[in-house]
Amino acid sequence: MSTTSLMPSSESDIRDLLISETEGLHIAGGQSRLRATEEKVISTCALTGIVEYEPGALTMVAKAGTPLSIINETLQKENQQLAFEPPEYKHILNLLGHSTIGGVFATNASGSRRIQVGAARDHLLGVRFIDGLGRVVKNGGRVMKNVTGYDLVKLMAGSWGTLGIITEVSFKVLPIAETQVTLQIASREASILTRAMNTPYDVSGTFYDVASGFAYIRIEGFDKSVKYRMQQLLKEFSDFEIDIFDAEESKKFWSDVNNLAFLKNMQGDLWRISVRPTDGIQIIKKLDPKASYLDWSGGLVWLRVEEGFNVREKMQKMSGHAMCLSGSFNQFHPISTIEKTLSTSIRKKFDPKMLFNQQVLN
Repeated sequence: MSTTSLMPSSESDIRDLLISETEGLHIAGGQSRLRATEEKVISTCALTGIVEYEPGALTMVAKAGTPLSIINETLQKENQQLAFEPPEYKHILNLLGHSTIGGVFATNASGSRRIQVGAARDHLLGVRFIDGLGRVVKNGGRVMKNVTGYDLVKLMAGSWGTLGIITEVSFKVLPIAETQVTLQIASREASILTRAMNTPYDVSGTFYDVASGFAYIRIEGFDKSVKYRMQQLLKEFSDFEIDIFDAEESKKFWSDVNNLAFLKNMQGDLWRISVRPTDGIQIIKKLDPKASYLDWSGGLVWLRVEEGFNVREKMQKMSGHAMCLSGSFNQFHPISTIEKTLSTSIRKKFDPKMLFNQQVLN
């Protein structure tokens, strides 16, 4: 466990901490995604509050430590949502923390609807953060220019706190669909996910349970449109046995998917592998896990394996990026020498003392 935990309540507090700091720091939001280390923790949990929300403009500005639950509750009152469905892992990882909006964008946390609307980074409009020298940097949103020459909005999304401490984010929101349905299709071929995505019927979720052989296809939108597209998909897959989940059943199912409910009551290490959609099922066949699921039309593989099973070693000659969410292995996939050189070069421009989240690159 980390030895010291600090929760500064303002940017000036963060700057004061960084100016005199010489040792590594663990930068976190609600501490629900990045594993704990022995480094001193700086958490943004005390930087909370919705700064600006314009439902008509479909935009929101919030301080980084604002709980994701507060963001969702506020949006739901206006029948709006974070369309990229940020997942929540704390329950399956038995963590006491909570997701923050800054943490969502810092980790580019994106759920099943990514295949339709893009990842978290595609919804981020602006970011404000403090770099390793205590400088306040801002880009996008209400402040469109910066002096670094980088697109900081894209750079910060998915940076896992290695470039700076995010203090504020501005982002797009979207209306909640009028209705949705999910088709449960009995198929022993995971390629049915790609087949569904290649139809013109605007599929917003594809999920495959390898053990049961069930594929799940979601469509959302206005009631009349959903009914039409559902009928067309039923014709497209008329050779298969199909059950239909109504709107409430569908919402519950995809909430479970994004929160990994299917993997919760299982023993073993938990792995998340990003691959080409065509490679997902091949990786599962090679690894032979205790449990496995495909999301993102096959491009995201979830695995439960025996404790200590080295997934990365088995993947050496295969494409993919394997993150170990629970287990004895490093959380992050090793990167190549070229990738590390490039990442270090960018990182040193913002964090020359290399204080922030060293475990991500190491």
